[in-house]
Amino acid sequence: MSIQLSDKTILKLSVLDKCPIEEERHAEDALKNTLELAKLADDLGYNRFWIAEHHNSLSLASPSPEIVVAWLASQTKKIRLGSGGVMLQHYSAYKVAENFNLLANLAPGRIDLGIGKAPGGLPQSTQALQRGINPEKKGSFEEQIEELNAYLTLNSSSHFVNLPSIKNTKASESSLKVTPEPKLPADKFLLGASEESATLAGKLKWNFVYAAHLNGDKEKLKKTLIKWQSLSPLPTIVAVQVIIDEKSEQAKKLAQSIEMWGVELDNGQRITVQTKNQALSFAEQAGRTIKRLERRDNTVISGTAQEVYQKLKAMQETYKIDEFIVEIPLASQSVRKKTLKLLAEYVNTALRHLEAEVI
Repeated sequence: MSIQLSDKTILKLSVLDKCPIEEERHAEDALKNTLELAKLADDLGYNRFWIAEHHNSLSLASPSPEIVVAWLASQTKKIRLGSGGVMLQHYSAYKVAENFNLLANLAPGRIDLGIGKAPGGLPQSTQALQRGINPEKKGSFEEQIEELNAYLTLNSSSHFVNLPSIKNTKASESSLKVTPEPKLPADKFLLGASEESATLAGKLKWNFVYAAHLNGDKEKLKKTLIKWQSLSPLPTIVAVQVIIDEKSEQAKKLAQSIEMWGVELDNGQRITVQTKNQALSFAEQAGRTIKRLERRDNTVISGTAQEVYQKLKAMQETYKIDEFIVEIPLASQSVRKKTLKLLAEYVNTALRHLEAEVI
């Protein structure tokens, strides 16, 4: 007897990885660990595996997610691969579009382009990345992502006429294309934690991912998702931090070691960092003073697989979430593998029980 379960019955899961470097190990080892984790997620049936972007970091080995994605695509089978996300402020929208059109040709139907507004690093790396870029020509983040969207939605007969960065140039009169054109373009996602980001994603007709792994404020989550769901029929996707162990106490002990700090500078800029020292360094490198610095409540979802599953199901029902993107905020490869295995096993067991009840 065949059955059809509601999409809301199924807990749809994906993975976000930062390529963390374990203590006394090398970046090369971290990337091998990421490949191992991607293969495991593929075998376990996770939906996506995304790579984050971080610069000038001695603890993370992922400054260029698109390069890692290409490498993973050649060594995995069916899992979708993408960026979580490309920090667009540093780059040419045209080049980002080229990169992901190329990836979409290399792994048809398996590529996601996630875009983030944050810098992905402290001011020194941002200054180095943007050296030579004319801020006036670059435009605002909204202008950049609108330009990127225009590049990605071109077809074989399209021409550019209204892009802010190339209007009034000869290029605007020519048939500028983003090659190679893929048969199946990358799916597009905007990562954010505000109603403004949700509104922009809705305007562009992009997917939206609420970054609860960076900002777990429940009221902000609720307001943002209500806004998103009022604007778009696309799925509601939320990124969360998760740690699982056979022993609940051990998982919770590991989770307690995770810090998250919210920083507001005197110029109004707001960022999220992992330690107080990073917050102080950010302000110093930016040449600004800190207006507000607060340690955010620990929102890591931890415990046994059953406990974590129940917490995710409760969130799913409360906020009408279609998909969770799981980040494991520890460098330990054994913890990361265990978390993915135990969660997948429990979810599959729960699904079999649901199927049996329907029959």
